[in-house]
Amino acid sequence: MNEYQLPALPAAKAVAECTVVLDGHPYRGPVGMPLIDFLARHGVNLPHVCYHPSLGPLQTCDVCWVESGGELVRSCSLRAADGLVLTTATDVSRAAREEGMDRLLAKHELYCTVCEHNSGDCTLHNTMVDMRLPVQRYPYQRKPYDKDETNPFYTYDPDQCILCGRCVEACQNVEVNETLSIDFTEEHPRVRWDGGKPIHESSCVSCGHCVTVCPCNALLERTMQPDAGPFTALPQPLKRKAIDLVKSWESTIGARPIAALSVIDMHWRQPEIRRTKTVCTYCGVGCSFEMWTRDRQLLKVQPVADAPANGISTCVKGKFGWDFINDPQRLTTPLIREDGRFREASWDEALDLVARRLIEIRDRHGPDSIGFIGSSKASNEEAYLTQKIARLVIGTNNVDNSSRYCQNPATMGLFRTVGYGGDAGTIDDLQKADLVVIVGSNTAENHPVIASRLKAARKHRGQQSIVFDTRRHEMAERADLYLEPRASTDLVWASAFARYMFDHGYADREFLAQRVSNVEAYRRSLEPFTMAFAARVTGIDEARLTEAAERIGRARSVCIVWAMGITQHTHGADTSTALSNLLLVTGNYGRPGTGGFPMRGHNNVQGASDFGCLKDVYPGYEKVTDAAMREKWARAWGVAPEALSNRPGADNFLMVEEAAQKRVRAMFVIGEETAFSDSDTENVHRAFESLDFMVVQDLFFSRTAEFADVVLPGCPSTEKDGTFVNTERRIQRFYEVMPPLGESRPDWRILTDLAARMGHAWGYTHPSQIMAECASIAKIFKGVSYERLEGWKSLCWPVDENGHDTPLLYTDRFHTDDGRATLYPLEWKAPAEKADTEYDLTLDNGRMLEQFQGNNQTGRGTRLWSSAPEWFVEVSPELARERGIEDGAWVRVSSRRGSVELRALVTGRVSGRTLFVPIHQGKPGVNELTGEHHDPDVNTPAYKETAVRLDVLPRRHGAPPLPRNNFRNGQRTPNAGVDAHVKWAREDYAPPPEHSPHPERC
Repeated sequence: MNEYQLPALPAAKAVAECTVVLDGHPYRGPVGMPLIDFLARHGVNLPHVCYHPSLGPLQTCDVCWVESGGELVRSCSLRAADGLVLTTATDVSRAAREEGMDRLLAKHELYCTVCEHNSGDCTLHNTMVDMRLPVQRYPYQRKPYDKDETNPFYTYDPDQCILCGRCVEACQNVEVNETLSIDFTEEHPRVRWDGGKPIHESSCVSCGHCVTVCPCNALLERTMQPDAGPFTALPQPLKRKAIDLVKSWESTIGARPIAALSVIDMHWRQPEIRRTKTVCTYCGVGCSFEMWTRDRQLLKVQPVADAPANGISTCVKGKFGWDFINDPQRLTTPLIREDGRFREASWDEALDLVARRLIEIRDRHGPDSIGFIGSSKASNEEAYLTQKIARLVIGTNNVDNSSRYCQNPATMGLFRTVGYGGDAGTIDDLQKADLVVIVGSNTAENHPVIASRLKAARKHRGQQSIVFDTRRHEMAERADLYLEPRASTDLVWASAFARYMFDHGYADREFLAQRVSNVEAYRRSLEPFTMAFAARVTGIDEARLTEAAERIGRARSVCIVWAMGITQHTHGADTSTALSNLLLVTGNYGRPGTGGFPMRGHNNVQGASDFGCLKDVYPGYEKVTDAAMREKWARAWGVAPEALSNRPGADNFLMVEEAAQKRVRAMFVIGEETAFSDSDTENVHRAFESLDFMVVQDLFFSRTAEFADVVLPGCPSTEKDGTFVNTERRIQRFYEVMPPLGESRPDWRILTDLAARMGHAWGYTHPSQIMAECASIAKIFKGVSYERLEGWKSLCWPVDENGHDTPLLYTDRFHTDDGRATLYPLEWKAPAEKADTEYDLTLDNGRMLEQFQGNNQTGRGTRLWSSAPEWFVEVSPELARERGIEDGAWVRVSSRRGSVELRALVTGRVSGRTLFVPIHQGKPGVNELTGEHHDPDVNTPAYKETAVRLDVLPRRHGAPPLPRNNFRNGQRTPNAGVDAHVKWAREDYAPPPEHSPHPERC
């Protein structure tokens, strides 16, 4: 294990400075900064290959030697300090650096001009060129291994691997999937997956960390192969002859002319390769990175250390899940339904029809006869325009987004207790916590980059974790304490823990007295919630509950993370409230490393709500029922207050219900697969069939689009500018990577053009104008501007007019009228649907790492789909034994609404009489089984409360539905990272500048 720093956790701001002297020149800067980074700030580039600022000093490449006090030292191991005097100009240090580079080149065949990686960021090539080696001392020697091409996303070529260990360090200590290793005691060391498996048979999750940090072409994206450069696509026999010819010249003319040729090639490639910053369009982590493109060809996704949420980290979808942007099934022209069929139409015809029909329905049936569903994948600016059309043009508050299906119960719990409907802090705070409690969140698969941060905090800082979940996922396996409550009972243990804190002296009485209201009434409400009661209701042993409560009570700082395993129940808002109550009782708000963190599921589900796609609030959560707020928005939009409705509108759930009753006559659905994602599929489809008019705006002809009268082709984030808000409340800019495909258009432009046809000529020509308008009205966005979000900069709302943002909430006051939080009394209520004698099992459901929602994005192309192509139901080993079920057996899962047929996967991830079904594969899918029962406070469907029965079908068994080479079947090989000391201990290792007898090995 090397000196290691968690990549996403910024160092404390240095106040002390020091002077470092290098080759007689003084350089001044922060004390403690890694020397290589310290000097780079002054434009001084010390040669190095294995060092990466996000990984720390690996000390494996032997290229960065300097002299200090007359002795050679690896500069990557040094930090800036007063009195540090170094030299690079001595013959000994120069010879040591050149010896180190020569050893690397003995492992790596230089053929840069025909190499796909020679595009400007090959560390090995660039360092070799800068060092101006006169000749390559050691001949390149092949290794006794074949290139591994088994992974659909990247390849590993041992013959090009320099054994720097960057990939191992990234896998073990940044991603913490703990798959990669290098054994320097082997005769011919190489990078190993699970100790020696082919990549596709290992525990590799294809996150791409290893490829991102590889300093050469040993690990390389398949999308870079073979045509990343002008000569890289040569047929392999011809390429081999060219390489051999150039190598023969090198022995006579030296290395420098050959290197110069490769530099020419590198610069030749630059003009046609575009590098554009974007923000991921999948989950709510908010990863940002560069996309490298040539025209519409996506060469690679390249994370950078400056990305505020993720640093160099990605998951499989963010790094590789972009095949959909060029998929031939993309919608590229408007469609209009005529006589039961769709035909292509011009934009003018389609938008004229939409405008005319919406106005007709509004005028005939009233504004509330039309409903709008905004997109949690579209930008903040597009969410703003969606609600603006609904409220200003139509006159209704019938506007919502997919947060209704997941986020709203958590938001309600936070509104009740602390005031803001967002995470209390940032990912940094999660890393800093002494203890993290994860409740109903499969973080490693749903928010994998955040999970990596938590895994790293545990591995390197000893952070404790407690997991409450009905399913034994990866975070449960890694937890200090895993507790498996009965479904829908989390409110009970959370409330019992709050009582335990009061009863056993763990309540933060000073915090409660100074900053929290309703303490005594809340404490009295806890009387029923004894540990014995909690054990009886949850099914968890009382001693284990007490252990968990003790850990929480004793911890210096606690964060609670929760997700849809909490919110998608009939009392998800109450349970979210109970979790926030527990944090208040223990004083875990307003300090670094504390707070409530409900994980946001979509890339902009937070932003869609923040910017007004909710039935009862304007952007910034300003209530439509507040006369002052209504007057403010009316004045800003240039109308009388009476033009804006003061009645809360219908949400997603109610819109569907009212459509079935003919109270809602038209719907406009943007970027949401409502026909697939809403509960009780058959009921939703009947409601859509009842509409007089329906518009769907999307990338693909989705299941929802099948019900539409007009389908408008929108653009993904790669084809427009805009901003997103991630789960941290962090606002980030994304930029157009490539122009819109065909005649598709950005959603903001479609909405602007539509509004103009309805009498509202807004005249926006760029999303920055939309953001500026919103920021001029909504208080929490007052200081937000595109200029302050330029490049990798970001802002966490609320943002004051001077641009000061709020990464950590509640440091001084809570977002309430009096600045005090409120403890909110609760009662235990049983779930609306439970197992009985007929439907004797409980069905859980959720996401998989390699897929997303309805697969309209991840289902395009075979690469992501191949890792889990079949729909399945997870069955516990004990239930499988009881009913004679084997892997691959066909079963029917039936609920009170419907049934589906799929294959069984017997696994210990579930236990007892709980089943689990992924939500992605198969249409109509799991919502054929779910029901109309919902949280009465926020109308979120109780997706996780579904009683079912399981019948084995008399069909021939197939192979296990999860391929045997799926990463879940791999065997991780945890270690402390690459260990240079083992390399140095080899008999054939000689410290530079001595020559090595076997440079190809070490």
